[in-house]
Amino acid sequence: MKFTNGYWVLKPEYEFGFATEYYRSQITEDRLEVLCPSMSIRERGDMLTGPLLTVAFSAPLQNVLRVNIRHFDGAVERGPYYELAQEPVQPVFEENERTISIQSGKLKATISKAQSGWKVAYSAEGRMLTESGYRGMARALHKATGQSYMIDSLYLDVGERVYGFGERFTPYVKNGQVVECWNEDGGTASEIAYKTVPFYMTNRGYGVFVETPGDVSFEVASEKVERVQFSHPGESMTYDIIYGETPKDILERYTALTGRPALPPAWSFGLWLTTSFTTSYDEQTVTKLIDGMAKYDIPLNVFHFDCYWMKGYNWCDFAWDSDTFPDPEGMLTRLKSRGLHICVWINPYIAQASPLFDQGKQNSYLIQKDNGDVWQTDMWQPGMGVLDVTNPQAKAWFCGYLKRLLDMGVDCFKTDFGERIPVRGIKYSDGGDPVRMHNYYTYLYNQMVFELLERERGQGEAMLFARSATAGGQKFPVHWGGDNSACYVSMAETLRAGLSLGQSGFGFWSHDISGFEKTAPADVYKRWCAFGMLSSHSRLHGSSSYRVPWLFGEESCAVLKEFVNLKCRLMPYLFGAAVEAHEHGVPMLRAMMLEFPGDIAAEPCDTQYMLGDRLLVAPVFHADGHVDYYLPEGRWTSLLTGKVVTGGRWVRETHDFHSLPLMVRENTVLPMGECETHADYDYASGVTLHVYEPADGTLTLTIPDTKGMPDAHYTLTVRGDTVHVDTDTQKPYHIVLYRNGKTAALC
Repeated sequence: MKFTNGYWVLKPEYEFGFATEYYRSQITEDRLEVLCPSMSIRERGDMLTGPLLTVAFSAPLQNVLRVNIRHFDGAVERGPYYELAQEPVQPVFEENERTISIQSGKLKATISKAQSGWKVAYSAEGRMLTESGYRGMARALHKATGQSYMIDSLYLDVGERVYGFGERFTPYVKNGQVVECWNEDGGTASEIAYKTVPFYMTNRGYGVFVETPGDVSFEVASEKVERVQFSHPGESMTYDIIYGETPKDILERYTALTGRPALPPAWSFGLWLTTSFTTSYDEQTVTKLIDGMAKYDIPLNVFHFDCYWMKGYNWCDFAWDSDTFPDPEGMLTRLKSRGLHICVWINPYIAQASPLFDQGKQNSYLIQKDNGDVWQTDMWQPGMGVLDVTNPQAKAWFCGYLKRLLDMGVDCFKTDFGERIPVRGIKYSDGGDPVRMHNYYTYLYNQMVFELLERERGQGEAMLFARSATAGGQKFPVHWGGDNSACYVSMAETLRAGLSLGQSGFGFWSHDISGFEKTAPADVYKRWCAFGMLSSHSRLHGSSSYRVPWLFGEESCAVLKEFVNLKCRLMPYLFGAAVEAHEHGVPMLRAMMLEFPGDIAAEPCDTQYMLGDRLLVAPVFHADGHVDYYLPEGRWTSLLTGKVVTGGRWVRETHDFHSLPLMVRENTVLPMGECETHADYDYASGVTLHVYEPADGTLTLTIPDTKGMPDAHYTLTVRGDTVHVDTDTQKPYHIVLYRNGKTAALC
């Protein structure tokens, strides 16, 4: 939100109270509180007018400093609030005539005491990170409406790049953008987003998290090109400065605060196929699709039923449409006998035609207007109401229907929507603020369904396929990228969104292979199959047509099969990356800057990514098959061809549909399994350890089991062309050494 007309002129419709100078402070056991007048205090009479800001600093975690700015304290506290970790540390305080400071771990905030010289400087290990200074921290009052806003802005250094804010389809580096943290359903070709997260990180060693689920507005080097400004309505603001020696350290600290991703079940990493959205289908159609995949020998792990498993106009009643599925229990038994897991589509909306609507109305299970009426809309399902996720009885009622589906044999749910949540003239059961609930609704919605799955299926077997999210939503994976289009441009914007989401704490992410809207030409379908299978989760889904490969030509079947087989063989490596995401908050599909901090050429890369820490993937986004990608320093080996390429430069190549740049870093031990038909198997049994361009010395590797526990540990000692292995497992393994483009099977 912009408050100025240029650098000097403030918008006349606002009254401003900027933090102008330090007046006095108080240190308690774990907190520093500073009074900041909005004018310079030269005599006692200057204290008789405001605004006066109170700024409190504390340390919720090591290397994290919390900043709370308050104007008026008299407002009634109304949630919701993010569920944040409570592990406060004892900060260190220092004070002299010129400054007062607070330090958490290596992160230090130093407040200037200079008259008319308000400044808070954030540093770590003697290095300046950022600061809030002149016309940075403020309260603004809109004269006509009486609406108050809290503001702060942090300086950007020369060459500083900003990343994150959730799943954003706009340019990956956010400098120059206006980012509104307000969840909306806008597709992937829009500046609005399904998953907004008021968190950003920069390439200078810190991140910033604004602790409100309400509508936070960020001016990212836009209104003030030398700063990131953030503001939101209200009389107080709280945000956290998070320090990390590397970008991955920042994410580890941020997810320690907001929550780490759960580990999805191993079977979920295989190929998903759906009925698509508006296609006609029944058991015969579903069986035909599955038989077709078997005919072409394409492994399939999950089948998903989209919206029309329920009768039209009845969404949601959680009852199978008896006209098309007269025997749902029998059908699910037949499908599961083929080794498939089952997912069904749901959302938190109850259409007026649904038999459940009257139950929701009578029991106050649906969001109500201020006058007690059910809030309704015709947008999406005619006359629909919205589940009140703050009402425990409503959640139990809703989950009761989901449990019946689980008892039938359903394994997981696609928790669609959650963005179209009303804010005006409504009330929640718990009295929460509707504006703060707008983004937070999706957190409670997905938490409700995820925790049901944990109760019914057990920890480690719960997963969603969710569209909307906010901060903390990463705890309930998996999320997918929403309604993209069947073209190369949308494929690229989808990847940008996944990179941004990963830098916002989300470890697992998927997208609709070949695009949701319209139907892709065969070349786009084949290129997207490679990209999709080299993502954490892989789903064929679309709008008005089936996404089975034979409809796109025989070669599409071969391409899809090759990359499904490859992903299955890579599961010992990929599931290890999944465990890392679960334990440390580092995403599986990660931006180049996360893995190569300080490499200036890698920092803006948004058409390629690292899959885990050892594989570089560069999808092909052009019909002629050409691809430009950046290789950081070192020797890189193509996993598909064995060709060795020296890095520290950009590379242009042309690839057919069976290939793409899939490069392995030097000094890598890449475990590949024997199984190419399933994602869940004994990863260590018969594994082949591919050792790429190793330097003499020691390399280590741990392979997890399908529950994420360490199963086999290997220590490889390399001396020239010999490799000695110490291991704690009796399971058979093989070693292949790659050096200078030559291959040697050692055992």
